[in-house]
Amino acid sequence: MQQLQLPPLADGEVYIGARGDKNGDFYHVVLLPGDHECDTHAAATEWAKSIGGDLPNRVEQAMLWANHRDQFEEDWYWSNETYHRNDAFAWCQDFPDGSQGYGLKDYDNCRARAVRRSPI
Repeated sequence: MQQLQLPPLADGEVYIGARGDKNGDFYHVVLLPGDHECDTHAAATEWAKSIGGDLPNRVEQAMLWANHRDQFEEDWYWSNETYHRNDAFAWCQDFPDGSQGYGLKDYDNCRARAVRRSPI
């Protein structure tokens, strides 16, 4: 059996875990340092890109809440996923209680954290 090779971590990065997507591709998820204060979804997405990452998707946010909630403020955080019934909304993760919901992308009511993904 082949041993899983973990990606190298820079200062302040936290290894979150490995996961697969619906296409059968597997990757590592790494939480990047830094917490972006309340902003619109577009601004949060741009901020994540500016530090070499992306907003986490809903599954990654659930992993973050389950195992690394101490890395987050007790607030809502944007995901990179648009709400499936109305593209004016995006999914968010509530770090105080673990629930997920959606908010209007133009609201500046959520924080942002970035992740990077490394193929396995």
